[in-house]
Amino acid sequence: MASISDCAEPRKSVGVDCEDVGTDARWIDEGGHSSGAGDVASRSTVTKEGRGCSGRQRHILFLIDQLCEPGGAERVLLNMVRLLPGDRFRCSLATFRLDSRVDLFREIPCPVHVVRLRRTYGWSGLRAAYALRALIRSQRVEIVHTFFETSDIWGGLVAKLSGCPVVISSRRDMGILRSAKHRLFYRLIGPLFDRVLTVSEEVSRFCVSEDQLDPTKVITVYSGIDVEKFRARKSSTSLERESGTARDAPVITAVGHIRRIKGFDVFIRAAALVRRDVPNAEFLIVGDAHEPEYALELHELARSLGLTDCVRFLGGTENVVSVLQKSDVFFLPSRSEGFSNALVEAMACGLPCVATRVGGNAEAIEDGVSGFLVPPEAPELAADRILRLLRQREEARRMGRAAQKRVEEKFTAQAMMSNITAIYEQLLSGAGGPPS
Repeated sequence: MASISDCAEPRKSVGVDCEDVGTDARWIDEGGHSSGAGDVASRSTVTKEGRGCSGRQRHILFLIDQLCEPGGAERVLLNMVRLLPGDRFRCSLATFRLDSRVDLFREIPCPVHVVRLRRTYGWSGLRAAYALRALIRSQRVEIVHTFFETSDIWGGLVAKLSGCPVVISSRRDMGILRSAKHRLFYRLIGPLFDRVLTVSEEVSRFCVSEDQLDPTKVITVYSGIDVEKFRARKSSTSLERESGTARDAPVITAVGHIRRIKGFDVFIRAAALVRRDVPNAEFLIVGDAHEPEYALELHELARSLGLTDCVRFLGGTENVVSVLQKSDVFFLPSRSEGFSNALVEAMACGLPCVATRVGGNAEAIEDGVSGFLVPPEAPELAADRILRLLRQREEARRMGRAAQKRVEEKFTAQAMMSNITAIYEQLLSGAGGPPS
């Protein structure tokens, strides 16, 4: 394992102290038996249908760097766990760090294994590799499906060396968090993966070009959402109470982790331009401050533009849906995106959307039909499109309906799982049996 070096340390989570499993921890299998793998701790739960313990289902192990915050990838993964057909598959989830204080991660409907990994090399890496190998082999895992850099580079290699018949990688962005070592090792391990699933055609093109992947192994599977969740509408007073907005004020909302790549400074500059024509407009930013220095810059920018009374930072919230449902326009100002869950969720709420033409955004929005696309770093053009939607209410409603229909036709969780399970079954039909 020393050849991996330190290129793939688990992602850091700002402001979150995740649970670490000590060296004396032991994982407990679904039957309640202790293993000899000293660097894995597990807890076992089952779905409401009773899936997860035993049977003839093919075993899928999802491996993700960490479960410390309820981000887009984490939510999509848990949807996959919940919707995986229990008559054909059973699944387990493994991660290097887990924060069980997060509500989303308290009741995961499958066995969860925390693999203690402090470094991907040396004695720590070898012990963790042995523990993951023991998990794969003892549980007769037939597919390891990885998410993010450490799981891809380190976990994918360990899975392959452990004899797992099928190894799949999920790629969700345009490489914005990769270091030079990541780029090198992604190219080296590319041939190990039986399939690479990407969240947009733009990410597919990036992976084929940047990682020098065989194009026949790269498949786009759009992230899906539970559309029913976005149909019920809350009372307007609930949004007033949560955000402090006035009852008759038009509301423009942006959602995402507060990081420079998300372009919230462009959102604030566009807000200043919109306020010249619509003085009572309110602007909401929903998301945790992952880059505290950038968050401070945003507060100072709002102050310098005289917007402290109308730009509101709501922080992270589990009530994003209620905020979206009572907004008038959604604006996604990102400088880079793989495929934005926040954008699709806003579309599912029937919101007319303005988004930057980056990554998979142009695959979600049909420009001029289900929303507007603008270049990144263009607050003037973004403000123009927002003002058009605020002034031309019938056009805004038409775009909102078109956006909602597009999500229902193309970006549902059911469609996502149908595509993924078809890929699983195709690969398993040509693979050998589970490692013995």
